Amino acid sequence: MSRLDNRAYYDEFAGWYEKERHLPYHRMLDDLEVDIVERYGAGKTILEVGCGTGLILHRTARFARHASGIDLSAGMLVKAQQRGLHVAQASATALPIATASVDVAYSFKVLAHIPDIQGALREMARVVRPGGWVLAEFYNARSLRRLVKALKPPSAVSDTTHDEHVFTRYDDAAAIRSYLPPELTWTATRGIRVITPVAKILEVPVLGRAVRWAEHRLADLPIARSAGGFLVACCQRR
Repeated sequence: MSRLDNRAYYDEFAGWYEKERHLPYHRMLDDLEVDIVERYGAGKTILEVGCGTGLILHRTARFARHASGIDLSAGMLVKAQQRGLHVAQASATALPIATASVDVAYSFKVLAHIPDIQGALREMARVVRPGGWVLAEFYNARSLRRLVKALKPPSAVSDTTHDEHVFTRYDDAAAIRSYLPPELTWTATRGIRVITPVAKILEVPVLGRAVRWAEHRLADLPIARSAGGFLVACCQRR
């Protein structure tokens, strides 16, 4: 199977990216991610690395003192710009941001697709002020989500491409620790999609609400650090 470079893949994906983001599964993921950013970033200067069309950035801008984002894909950024957001086209491994200039740098659903993960984390750490936070989300190598992804057919992201056309990495906690630059201390973890077996379950009346309720209450518990399909490493800059 041939892979596309990340820029081409996300330019292709841009037209379909928001196609299903209104569905309960994606709303739940977004809510859990926005909540953790607000915990560390309310009233502060925030940078989103890999902001896409700006769905998350638009929400974080409501509680931040200032919020901005970068993305590699010009196609994705068109919609972010239409939302009136402060965004720029750039690579996660070469952020056009001054050193120690933001309080929180976060990245969701992006780092797993960057081969030079250590370079991206170094850049995120560089732009954060001492005492600030890097919130870095990884795909958990030991989760039910990974098993489901391995068993199901690829998901289309455009008329001609699917989600296996992009580089994707799954990591366990030991691997994540090995990627972190020495100036970051991993202090807390949020696990996302801990018990949800398939996305469609959240559309089932009553059962879907129960699963969503449970996901919100499990997200910061020890079980989430091992079982979450997505792991958000909350790291403080020394």
